[in-house]
Amino acid sequence: MKKQKTCRYCQQPAQLLRKGDQGYPYWRDYGPTWTCVPCGAWVGCHEGTTNALGGLANAELRDWKIKAHAAFDPLWQAKIRRDGCTKSKARRAGYKWLSEKLGIDLKKTHIGYMSVEECKQVVEICASVGQRDKTPETNT
Repeated sequence: MKKQKTCRYCQQPAQLLRKGDQGYPYWRDYGPTWTCVPCGAWVGCHEGTTNALGGLANAELRDWKIKAHAAFDPLWQAKIRRDGCTKSKARRAGYKWLSEKLGIDLKKTHIGYMSVEECKQVVEICASVGQRDKTPETNT
């Protein structure tokens, strides 16, 4: 049984939509989405499931989630290359580190569920790591 999603903006129940359904946000079929038809917020699903990738998001929040992932993902991916660990272990360690930096519970630390402000913080935190790691030798 699928868990009903509620829109964070208008508190209306979201509908599970597939390509061809009115309100489906993609031109091509990328799989089902949970969509708030009244306000247009939506979130995709994990591949092959109807499990949402996070909370429903409007265009601004989706843009900030993309930016947050662009800043955060290279950090945990570098751990895989550096330490030779698995993807899941590296992501878990990355989200643990991020929860400490953000000062929020690990169970609530996932970009898919963050607000615009939290995503902005993720971008800042991850950018500061990149700045700190630069040495004068790498800037020449």
